[in-house]
Amino acid sequence: MTDSATLAPPQLLAFLKRHGVDAEFVAPGVPMPTVATAATAIGVPEAQVLKTLLFASDGRYVVAIANGTGRVDRALLADASGLVKPRAASPELVEEITGYPAGGVSPLGLPAGLPVIVDVSVARVPVAYGGGGREDLLLRLATADVIRLNNALIRRIVEQSARHPP
Repeated sequence: MTDSATLAPPQLLAFLKRHGVDAEFVAPGVPMPTVATAATAIGVPEAQVLKTLLFASDGRYVVAIANGTGRVDRALLADASGLVKPRAASPELVEEITGYPAGGVSPLGLPAGLPVIVDVSVARVPVAYGGGGREDLLLRLATADVIRLNNALIRRIVEQSARHPP
């Protein structure tokens, strides 16, 4: 990990250390609340940037992890998660449930027992950049670690489009 690690939330640092994750924090010095702004800030393709989103339904929650700018399809997410009509959680709820601010949610160090579903396209990218626990911090990591350490389901949850073929 680089010196940017000193900016990371303590719970994320502890998680990475406890699990021996080979990761690197990247702090380009600007907020990166979207995939497009993050990709531009660090000079990588949008497909290499992960978004970690919290969805809620009837007091139940699921984290969806996708890459690029494709949108999570709520019907596909409902099928994969068992939630009825999942909706994106409010920024306040995101921070309350995940411990990270919206726009900076890390794909690692999430609360135990919080279900995680990873889109199939994420599994095709060996190394990616996810939230580093803050809106101005990214975490370079192996997507295999995201899947393994979250005990994540791998399912197609992103809308199909010409930009993101199956």
